Amino acid sequence: MNVVTQMHFARSGHITNAMRRVAEREALPPEVIRDEVAAGRLVIPANVGHLAKRLDPMAIGQVAKVKINANIGNSAVTSDIEAELEKLHHAVHYGADTVMDLSTGGNIDAIRQAIIDLSPVPIGTVPIYQAVQQVAKVEELTADDLLDMIEHQARQGVDYVTVHCGILREHVPLALGRVTGIVSRGGSLLAYWMSAHQQQNPLYVHYDRILEIARTYDVTLSLGDGLRPGSLADATDKAQLAELQVLGELTERAWAEDVQVMIEGPGHIPMHQIEVNVRLQKEICHDAPFYTLGPLVTDVAPGYDHITSAIGAAMIGWYGADMLCYVTRKEHLGLPNAEEVREGVIAYRIAAHAADIARRRPASRDRDDALSHARYAFDWNEQFRLALDPDRARELHDESLPAEYFKSAEFCAMCGPKFCSMHITREIERQYGEMGKGKEQGVAQPTEAVPAD
Repeated sequence: MNVVTQMHFARSGHITNAMRRVAEREALPPEVIRDEVAAGRLVIPANVGHLAKRLDPMAIGQVAKVKINANIGNSAVTSDIEAELEKLHHAVHYGADTVMDLSTGGNIDAIRQAIIDLSPVPIGTVPIYQAVQQVAKVEELTADDLLDMIEHQARQGVDYVTVHCGILREHVPLALGRVTGIVSRGGSLLAYWMSAHQQQNPLYVHYDRILEIARTYDVTLSLGDGLRPGSLADATDKAQLAELQVLGELTERAWAEDVQVMIEGPGHIPMHQIEVNVRLQKEICHDAPFYTLGPLVTDVAPGYDHITSAIGAAMIGWYGADMLCYVTRKEHLGLPNAEEVREGVIAYRIAAHAADIARRRPASRDRDDALSHARYAFDWNEQFRLALDPDRARELHDESLPAEYFKSAEFCAMCGPKFCSMHITREIERQYGEMGKGKEQGVAQPTEAVPAD
């Protein structure tokens, strides 16, 4: 078989064009990218079909900047191709590094093809969603249905697929006493199928066939966490950890076939358990890249879960997670629209950037320092330019002070001209400057106060 994976080329000593592009984007030597891909610590999700179109290669892993993913996709209730392409545009425009099409409604093939054709970033999917749409009942699914769907989507050009190969029949009872049960859609579907048939997970049984498909198209496997916790009460429990052990085994089997792999991580974790979750994943899965949903650090804020999850995302990125899957304010409530996609992407760009700073990535703070200098200089247009969302920053400033004159004013609408602390500090500096100038010209200065006895 002709192996075309980036891992195969890296292990053969070759530096591909995709590796060179990643090196350029990460400001690292191409040899470092090659060696990290060869070791499995870095993945370049780049289906050969998508790479031949308009994909701009990127990388996820230990030496790379922390990345973010945006989920889009229709449901049986809402959305069409135009709406999904608008979401794709918002996701890419505002800085998502990858996009997952999680469509579960109608016209899935056409939506996915349109997304792949227009996307410069890697596209991921969960093939079981479409497979389930093609049968009347879940239990009617066959192993061939699942495997054929993975190959079908790989042929379309999907760059990475979430496959829940690690949830085993013997794991299911471990999750049944949970507060929120099995919250992964793919995990719950497979658990139901295994219970109905009293058979092992077909994605685990036929894992070698999945590896063969991945090798043929260079599809990165995102090994799904079908037993991830969906509430703080279920975090880091026996079910989650039992599946993680299997994912470690599957990682080694994939690497033996030169297939790229990343590991998906939990969605709800209290802050004090975040570090240990990263440490366990890296240890059990041999430093394969870690891709986490959030995590949400509290369960009490429906409508604000872009905030509860961005807190956890920043922390887990700091501790070593490699890609952060965004959560929007609509999580647990409905399907996000284009504006909510924008808001979720920005929240996660903030989290990823904060994590890069905490991890002391080279030059990661340069933009922060430049914006701070512009802020102190009251250069409002430069502040807008450097902002992660320039349009929103300008919009909020101009709500109260829209005139062009105020783009150089030494105050904003919060403090006004008399109470701006930075303006006052600048005035103090001017006074000290005048005093220093007077000393240089021999001008008498006020005598220093003599301490009292």
